[in-house]
Amino acid sequence: MPRLLVLACGALASEIRHIVRINGLSHITLMCLPARFHNTPERIVPELETRLERLAPMYERILIGYADCGTGGRLDSLVDRWENVERLPGAHCYEFFATSPRFMELHEAELGTFYLTDFLTRHFDRLVWDTLGLSRHPQLRDMYFGNYRKLVYLSQFDDPELYEMAEEAADRLGLEFHHHPVGLGDLGTSLERFAAAG
Repeated sequence: MPRLLVLACGALASEIRHIVRINGLSHITLMCLPARFHNTPERIVPELETRLERLAPMYERILIGYADCGTGGRLDSLVDRWENVERLPGAHCYEFFATSPRFMELHEAELGTFYLTDFLTRHFDRLVWDTLGLSRHPQLRDMYFGNYRKLVYLSQFDDPELYEMAEEAADRLGLEFHHHPVGLGDLGTSLERFAAAG
């Protein structure tokens, strides 16, 4: 059995573990970078590079559990330097969870859309509300979100509590709430393909 590593964003840890468990992919090792890098994408590539230099010789193949995620193509440049490394498809997690065609439909329907996944809904206060300073200065809401019209919750699992939290987040941001249960999308198919490739 080949030694396979998924080096992923911590925001995907729960979903990746779920896919590994239900598909019996016990030969995959998962390591995660801090989910807070979601707000500082300039830190993603340097941290991944440090990890790859240490870990790449230990594994036959490595899947980077990030889309471009705001790195402006720098992640692709890093991946291209390694023969045994690939990354998830798309520009961000919203795209691979929804799949590219469906995400493009949502994006084109309303450019002023703010997206949440299960993880971002669960950690909305810490990663959005507090990080943007809205807990201390709620008057900044309109400055940050004045050009947004919708909040679209792209849910991975059927969880009524998360649905309510996402709806509340939309209300707090003054946005129209929409829910699209997209499941695991291309994350699941990408992991299965990675695990099956010889």
